[in-house]
Amino acid sequence: MTEPKNAAPPEMLFSKERNPTNIQPAKLTAASKLKFRCHPGVSCFTACCGNVNIVLTPYDILRLRRPLNLTADEFLLRFTTPTYLEKTDLPGVKINLDENGRCPFVTEAGCTIYPYRPTTCRYYPVGMSYFHAAGQENQPAEEFYFLIKEPHCKGHEENKEQTIGEWRLDQGIDESDAMNQGWMEIVMRRKSFGLQATLSELAKKMFFMVSTDLDKFRSFVFESSFLDTYEVDQETLEKIRTDDVALMLFGNRYLASSLFGTKDLKIREAKIKAKVEAHKGKQQDAESRAEETYKDLVAARDEMRKALEAEK
Repeated sequence: MTEPKNAAPPEMLFSKERNPTNIQPAKLTAASKLKFRCHPGVSCFTACCGNVNIVLTPYDILRLRRPLNLTADEFLLRFTTPTYLEKTDLPGVKINLDENGRCPFVTEAGCTIYPYRPTTCRYYPVGMSYFHAAGQENQPAEEFYFLIKEPHCKGHEENKEQTIGEWRLDQGIDESDAMNQGWMEIVMRRKSFGLQATLSELAKKMFFMVSTDLDKFRSFVFESSFLDTYEVDQETLEKIRTDDVALMLFGNRYLASSLFGTKDLKIREAKIKAKVEAHKGKQQDAESRAEETYKDLVAARDEMRKALEAEK
């Protein structure tokens, strides 16, 4: 995985990595009209499934694993490649295309995992943009829609017309957005700080684990000192022990708390006191060392004075 460059490509998280001229210059709402239909009868059927950058959200990964019956490790190894989320230093994954630059789940007959397809695929040819101002806790991100109109796509020539809201309902996007919202808020908040504010390597690794591998995150919660640090009620513990969706949503709360200091999770009072005492101890040690150093300097100065006076 390479470090992200400051000159990030002009792309949205739920859009295609394309020439930006294919994005129509209009800010749309759920009530905006969309004339589009995709089906096996259009000449470009599945053409949009090649040479694409399909970034996966945590819910995309969880949903895709269901029909494949794979552990998180197996899925990530076989079907994804590491990437950085657009204009951030947050590590994530995207679908690993085959040798022909095509999605490994698509055939000439269509998508083999269509009911479980990623959020990006459900949105196309609509894109959604999020904006979250830095440091704004408990403030919903601003969102709007835009249309992607590529020259090869014949779906725009079909007669079916509906609103973007109706398109979302037809494509099952509402469920995806509800499940992705907390994670998207974290990504957009991180993006709003800019690349000049960097995360530690430990923070990046933690974000990657929570976002991509729920199996490892569950082990981290129950088999490390996690529960000694954070207060988690019994009902939540029972849910996240067996329910992957509940664990995923809990992971979003943990990331918001650990990365941005939100109040989504409460640190145990004993841990806070221990940290305060440790800080006091370090401060006292530093003061003691400074005092000793000062005394040594004074003693050395006095010795020099004595030596100089003895030479006179």
